[in-house]
Amino acid sequence: MDNKKKPKIAVALRYRNNQDRTPVVTASGQGRMAEKIIALAREHKIPVEENASLAEALRKLTPGQEIPAELYEAVAILLAYIMEMDTRRAHKKR
Repeated sequence: MDNKKKPKIAVALRYRNNQDRTPVVTASGQGRMAEKIIALAREHKIPVEENASLAEALRKLTPGQEIPAELYEAVAILLAYIMEMDTRRAHKKR
């Protein structure tokens, strides 16, 4: 059994309603680059969700590439969760 800790992986996605056909990878990296992506997202109050298996699948894509059909469901679940969190946050501000 290998006890080595895998380097952290981060993938940034973008989806613009009425502009993008599907979510698009905007950045990806591992190790220090992943930490920078996560820090930048948090700095700009962009939601960060940890899902190692989805990140591993998405990191094979290049920035600007649309997600493939086999990942639609997983990414849709993630985006729905983020939208729900945004809605809750907006209601708390009222």
